[in-house]
Amino acid sequence: MLNTIKYFLRKPLQIPINIITRLPYFKFIRETKDYQCQINFEFWFLQKILNKGGNKGAYWPVHYTSKIVNPQNIFAGIDTCPGLMNGCYIQGLGKIHIDDYTQIGPQVSIISANHDLYDTRKHIASEVKIGKYCWIGAGAKIMPGVTLGDFTIVAAGSIVTKSFTEGHCVIGGNTAKVLKNLEPDKCVRFENKIPYYGYLNHSQFIKYRKKYQRI
Repeated sequence: MLNTIKYFLRKPLQIPINIITRLPYFKFIRETKDYQCQINFEFWFLQKILNKGGNKGAYWPVHYTSKIVNPQNIFAGIDTCPGLMNGCYIQGLGKIHIDDYTQIGPQVSIISANHDLYDTRKHIASEVKIGKYCWIGAGAKIMPGVTLGDFTIVAAGSIVTKSFTEGHCVIGGNTAKVLKNLEPDKCVRFENKIPYYGYLNHSQFIKYRKKYQRI
């Protein structure tokens, strides 16, 4: 199937894009059209065929100006696509776990390892955990070892160096602190009709994770 798709993509005048995307392979485009991380053909083509930006290894859509390091160490949950917005740096030298329905703005950095203080050739790996239904604002930086609970909102430009495990809060500043506590009973836990992990539906992702992921 993929060879057929690639053939037609090399000859774009012979078949319209809207016909290509009706093929069974591209059902992820149709089935995610109302999602927060809506997947379109352009993202897939630039990332998976042209490998523009070098992020072909990520199982979720990534903007070509963003950079994903070691995607095998990064878990991105349902309707969660770190690097979908422009200019992000998601560094999985350690491990990064971003749970379902968490959204990440442009130019966000999530770092899971730092240089050794005495030998910059070495990295000290750690882990970053971000819960469900979080929102990471534009330009925020999440540093190694940080855990954010469900419904944590990180204000734009913040630098997060410590954990906020209870979630249900707005944090911001350098270094980040709690700006506002949210009322948990008002936080909406919605679910998409068809769960997609990036380009993969649930059954596809179970097989993919077992074969390729280290987290």
